[in-house]
Amino acid sequence: MNRTNAHEVIISGIHLDLTPSLKTYVNEKTERLFRHEERIMRIRVELECDSKASVDSRFIAKGHMSINGPELTASVASDECHKAISLLTDKLDRMLRRRARLFKEKRNHPRAIDLPDVELPKLQFAGT
Repeated sequence: MNRTNAHEVIISGIHLDLTPSLKTYVNEKTERLFRHEERIMRIRVELECDSKASVDSRFIAKGHMSINGPELTASVASDECHKAISLLTDKLDRMLRRRARLFKEKRNHPRAIDLPDVELPKLQFAGT
């Protein structure tokens, strides 16, 4: 089953021509994110080329991930477009793993519930 058809990946370019190879590269990289988390509804990737910026941060890749709960957003800058895409997917993957770890932590440590109107029975110990 090809999972790219099951999920939506939106790729847009700002001051940048999106070549088929660039689109394929983005789809290959985002496929890893879909494998790690099946509840992702949509990933929007914006690739920007800022010719006035320094050479080290000429290409900017922004990612917006729609998932149950708050949307995850990341942005990275690099000197190469492919490198920026790779760094972006790594950053989104770290954010997904952190989010999963926090949800697991909350599930394993639920908060205490305060019941002000309920009287709890007193326990009697065998030694007293």
